[in-house]
This record gives sequence, structure tokens and C-alpha cells, in this order.
Amino acid sequence: MPVASVRLSVRACGQPTHPSRETWQHGGVTAATHSTLFPQVPDSADAVLEGLDPEQREVATALRGPVCVLAGAGTGKTRAITHRIAYGVRAGILQPSTVLAVTFTNRAAGEMRGRLRQLGAAGVQARTFHSAALRQLQYFWPKAIGGSLPRLVDRKIQLVADAAAACRIRLDRGELRDATAEIEWSKVTQTVPADYPLAAAKAGRETPRDPAEIAQLYAAYEDLKRARSVIDFEDVLLLTVAVLQDRHDVAEQVRAQYQHFVVDEYQDVSPLQQRLLELWLGDRDDLCVVGDASQTIYSFTGATPDHLLDFRGRHPGATVVKLVRDYRSTPQVVHLANGLLAQARGRAADHRLELVSQRPAGPEPVYTEYADEPAEAEGAARRIRELIDSGVPAAEIAVLFRTNSQSETYEQALADAGVPYQLRGAERFFDRPEVRKAGSALRAAARFGGNDSLLDDVVDLPSQVRAVLSGEGWTTEPPAGSGAVRERWESLAALVNLAQDFSAARAGATLSDLVVELDERAGAQHAPTVQGVTLASLHSAKGLEWDVVFLVGVAEGMMPITYAKTDEQIEEERRLLYVGVTRARERLHLSWALARSPGGRPSRRASRFLKGLRPGSGTAGGRAAVGGGGGVERGFRGGGAQVAAPRRTQRTPARCRVCGRTLTDAGEMKLMRCEGCPSDMDEGVYERLREWRALQAGRSGQPAFCVFTDKTLMAIAESVPEDERELARIPGVGARKLNRYGAEVLAICAGQEGVGVDEDD
Repeated sequence: MPVASVRLSVRACGQPTHPSRETWQHGGVTAATHSTLFPQVPDSADAVLEGLDPEQREVATALRGPVCVLAGAGTGKTRAITHRIAYGVRAGILQPSTVLAVTFTNRAAGEMRGRLRQLGAAGVQARTFHSAALRQLQYFWPKAIGGSLPRLVDRKIQLVADAAAACRIRLDRGELRDATAEIEWSKVTQTVPADYPLAAAKAGRETPRDPAEIAQLYAAYEDLKRARSVIDFEDVLLLTVAVLQDRHDVAEQVRAQYQHFVVDEYQDVSPLQQRLLELWLGDRDDLCVVGDASQTIYSFTGATPDHLLDFRGRHPGATVVKLVRDYRSTPQVVHLANGLLAQARGRAADHRLELVSQRPAGPEPVYTEYADEPAEAEGAARRIRELIDSGVPAAEIAVLFRTNSQSETYEQALADAGVPYQLRGAERFFDRPEVRKAGSALRAAARFGGNDSLLDDVVDLPSQVRAVLSGEGWTTEPPAGSGAVRERWESLAALVNLAQDFSAARAGATLSDLVVELDERAGAQHAPTVQGVTLASLHSAKGLEWDVVFLVGVAEGMMPITYAKTDEQIEEERRLLYVGVTRARERLHLSWALARSPGGRPSRRASRFLKGLRPGSGTAGGRAAVGGGGGVERGFRGGGAQVAAPRRTQRTPARCRVCGRTLTDAGEMKLMRCEGCPSDMDEGVYERLREWRALQAGRSGQPAFCVFTDKTLMAIAESVPEDERELARIPGVGARKLNRYGAEVLAICAGQEGVGVDEDD
């Protein structure tokens, strides 16, 4: 659907006026997660804003001060933040070289660079945390440390194996992999080897060996790296943090370069990445963060949504924008996604967003139970074959599973059904040998094409590309079966299709023009679509989408996974299924098997997460979303005009519990007594609460009052609650803080020793 033509007048302050509701609601909004391959670059700053919905527009035009975007799945968050950067650049408010956009994967950074280029905002740095830090470290190392930067090892597992041998610790392959993951987690949470056992116990981690052994292995690994003069992936962040902390001149130089920051997928930030971001910022607040606590699925790597959820506490003047209009999925898919989270518990669930589909109705999700796993794989392959035969492109279909070990069964089933597929997580498109070779052939043909007999009888660009790539193994029909030959053909076919799209979008484009486009895409890792059904784990599917999604193995023991024991781990498994559901645009198939192999005991059952959501599975215990609908909340900024806060529900008058007088002062209302009335506060409890609060504030990097105010601590120490119900009655506690701090506060009130002791002590 074409974007409606909307002209915006610009006010004196540089903020555009809002278009009417009809503009964006009736044809004006382009799909939030779709775009044409080669759109025309907007001809002005105002044109950048065309087609954005009201909340996306708020994101795009909020260019000063801290901004927090809470963006549900499929609501166009990448669209909103790339248009925000592009609008700022095109309006002359932001200088491209001073903007740093940070995300978590090379693919996401490449997509962001590609979109910014299409919006006319080339020159903006869009990188991963590690990529940005590595560039800074390479540049400043000779000045700050001296000499050249130690060599970066690509994979640390061999070093860990050598460290284990030095410690005389025997690890099998699985334990070696898990021990490596524990070292990575320790480093991103800034845990030193000596503190690992306590930190792992506190985090509830399932350690592959005795924690003391892991700590010994971790220390030996660090010694080995120093002896060999190498650094690992996590060291890049640690060393950059160390340089910026110790060398104020270096920190000031970095801050002079980058003055405006955008962080995507902020719910996945680790404590170490948050510390680096704070050092980049210094005392400034030109920061825009984007995330969704309901898509936190990497806590095992040290990621935490707390930084996202606490953003308003750290930045009281922040503008908060909630995106809930789902442009990706049909109402039927969105209904299931909302239903999954309605049963969730915990802090992330308390801030979930209720998505509202903007698409026409589609088919209901399909639930299928199979006798065993091979039958489930064959059933999925059969349905996929039918979909492809009916005209659905293979590239618009995905099979998603919980663990990579499930892949092999589906590879075999798809190959038997004659269905092309690609494995997610393979090497990047432009790094594939056949793609590099094809690029060289196209470059040579562009330069010397007049002397190439292959090009004698072809005139248009697509025909030229087909002719050149036929010499590299491309044929009009794909090879039979699967495997490496088929994968190479799929790569070349993706280049052929890209050439056709490029020629259709750019009349008169030459082979040289296409080569330039390919070089730019390679630099941005902006890969074309490979034609084949995608096989991917749920974790690797994050950030992607397809018309049709098959969620397989949705059974107890796999979803949630067997080793998910704690409430927090179970809730993360639920969020992982939510991510899988929200990858589907139109059709969603969920299946499970009663047994692992044919003839096996049918002891499995469908995942508990589907209870009350699939037909005939009982009633789900849902609850309303605290995060609520979309909208904008603006904070109070010093020296500026106050913006009206959201209306609050009226409460009955508070009265002093000593003299009965009506209370109006906020501090007195927290204490539930007049300031002058006698206090029965337990001084010992109060002092322990103050010490505990100081530790909490230090860990989260926020002021102590953001944990609890003095008056709230006094109220707790006066009433000394015995259970959560009594604690919840105290003004200033609230549901969120009760969930986060309630257990420790009640333990302090009960006189337990050692509550909240800092792991660094």
C-alpha cells in the first residue's frame, strides 16, 4: 500500500505538527516491519516523518533529553528509532558523526545502517557494544597503555580447556562448554574469580561443576590469557571501561566525538554494558533507549531488564513512549501472544504491554498433537510442502524449536519432502565463499564486460547477472536434495533476485551500479533474502519474522525446558515462547509429540503455557496488563514547564493512626501519623534497612531514594510487617517494589542476619 502524501508544517521550535488521525490510520502508515527493497530517499526532514503513527512520531521528534521507548513485538521500534535519527540528521538537529546507535547483533546493526542509508542519514555509526568498544580500544590503547592491543581470540573454549588441564580438572565436552559460559557470565556481571561461588549461588545458576572448581578454572583462564598476551570478547568491554574510568582525557575525547546515543534491545543490557554506556554518556542525558521487558530471553548471559524498567527512576525527566500497535501479526496471533503474557508473573510481567493488532483477521493458530517426534517433523514438512505448492514463498516460512539438537530431525524431514531450507546461525551471507567469489565475478564483468562473450547477447541488468553467475554454479532450476550444493545455489539465487529487484527500482541501472550496491550492503551486512525455509532456535529467531511459523516441540520438558527450575527461569521460558509466537505474521502452527521415538511411551503432554489458550485445555488465570496501552508520558525537567502527569484514581482520606487527624502532607501520609505524634519505630530495624538500601542503590547505580525514601523506611520500621500483605499496605511500597524487595525487607524485619550483604564485601 503506498504511503499517503502528507506535508507537515514545522513550528519555530523545530517540532512538526501532527497529522490528522485519518492520515496514519487509513493508508498513511506503511507496515512497521516491512519496507520495499529500494525505497526512494525522502526529499526532506518532514518527509522522513510521513507514514509514522502518533506514538512512532513522538519517538522520532523527541530529540532532546532522555527518552525511553517501551515497544511491544511488531510495533515498529526499529522503524521509529531509525526515523528518529534520520529526522534529527535531516533537520540539522543532529550531526551524523556525533550519533552512536548501539544494538546487540551484527545483523541488527547492519539492518539499522541499511535503513539509515535509505533515509538519507549515511554517516551515523550503528554498531554492537563490542564493535564500538573495540574500535575505541584499538585507537586509544597506544596512548593510554602503550604498545599494540593484545590479540583478540575468536573462541575461548580451547583456552578454557588448557586452563582446565593446568588445574587438573577433567571436563567432558558439555562441561567444557558450560564452564566457558560461566566464565562469560562472570565477566559481563563484573564478578571476579574469588567471588564466583557466592555470586552464582545468589543468581541461582546451575553450575556444571562445584562452584569452587569453576572459580579455580576461571582464575587459571585469566592467568593463561595474560601469559599468552591475548584478550577475549568480554575483555574488550572490560578494558574499554577501565581505560575510560582511569583516563579522563580519553573519556572526554570519546564524549566529544559521540554526543547522542540510541540503544536498541535495552532489555538485554548486561551490567558491564550499562557501565560502558554510562561512561560514554558522562554527565549528559541525550540518550534514547528502546526495549520490551517481555522479550528478555538472555538472562543466562547476564542480560537484565532492570536497566530498562528503572530508567524513569534514574532519569526522572525522561519522556516515555509506549508502542503497542502491532503491524506484524494478525489479531489471532496477537490474541495468543497477549494470552501467554496474561498468565505471567514477576517484575517483567508487571510491565508487559497489551498489543493491539493493526492487521486484518487471519486464520486461528493450529494446534497439533503427534504420536512421536519423527511424526511431528514429517507432519510439519508435509504442511510446508502444501504451503509452498499453494504459492507461499519458502523464505516466508520458519520452523522454530527450543534447542539446536532438534534441528536434525526437521532437516531430514524437509529434505525428504523436497523442501529447500537454510539453517539460522550459519556464517553471514557476504562472508560465504560462493558469495565472495560471485562478487568478484560481477566486479570483473562490470569492468571488462565488453570483452566477455557471456554478455554478448544480453542487455538488461538481470540477464547480465544471470549470465555471469551461471559460470559460478547458478542454474535456472535448483539442484535436487539438500546439503552444501543446494546452499550454494540458494546464495547465488539470492543475488539473482536482488538484481531483479534493483533493476525494477532503479531504471537504467548498470552492472557497475549493482556492484556498488552490493559493496554497500556487504559493508552494512544488509543481506538479501535466501529462498528456503528457515530452521532456527527460538533464541536465534529473535528480531526476525515470517508469514508462517511452525513452533515445534511445545511440550513439557522442552517448553519449559527441563532444567528451568526457579520461578524466574520458568517465566523466561514463557517469554521465549512469546517471542516465538510473535515471529508469525499470518499463520501459526504449534505442535508437540507424546513420545520421543516411534513405539516409545506416550508420557509427554502439551506445555503448561498453552493451558487455557488452546481449545479444550481449561481456563487460564490471566490478569490485566499493568504496562497498559500505548501513549506518551513526559517527565518533569528542571527549569521547564511542568507537563500534567497521568490522572490517578481517588483514594479515601488518610488519617493519623495516633490522633486521627486527616493527613495531607505526603511524608506524613507515608508514616500514617502526624510528624509531631509519638513514634514507636524500631531503631535497630531502621538502621538495618538503611544499610540494606545503600547496598541496593550502589548495585543499581541509582540514588538511595529510588529504592525507598526515608519516610517509607521509617514507616516500615514503625509497623514491622510480618508478611507481604502487611508490607503492601505501607504507602511507598507498591506492587513493583514489593516483588523486587519484599522478601529481603521482611527478612530484615524478622531479624535475619546477613540480608543483602554485597558480594564485593
